[in-house]
Amino acid sequence: MSTSPAMPADGGSGNIAPAAASSRTGMFTAAVHLYLYYKLRPDAGVHVARSRVRAMQAGLARHTGIQGRLMRRADDPLTWMEVYEGVADRAAFMQALDAAALAHGLADLLEAGGARHVECFTEEA
Repeated sequence: MSTSPAMPADGGSGNIAPAAASSRTGMFTAAVHLYLYYKLRPDAGVHVARSRVRAMQAGLARHTGIQGRLMRRADDPLTWMEVYEGVADRAAFMQALDAAALAHGLADLLEAGGARHVECFTEEA
């Protein structure tokens, strides 16, 4: 039986609008777009890896409201990228993402000594 994340105290969904004004500072905060790339182990099995990543992304979307995309490098099927766009609270999202990746055993899919590299971008005005 699966469990859902706890409901926030304010009764909301726990999701934060892509770009929101901070109630504490009154400053506008731009949404962040996250790009994670990594290389799979040659023996990881593409179907197994894809299933794990997609399951992780589905759970993450239910928990955060951010739907990820999965891509692979055109000239190297073992180099993958996850994209998460419109993230308002990067720290909270990264905490949820790290927990989801751990729960789905994504580290076991990486090449020896490999890591999931994160790049963060915002829109240029």
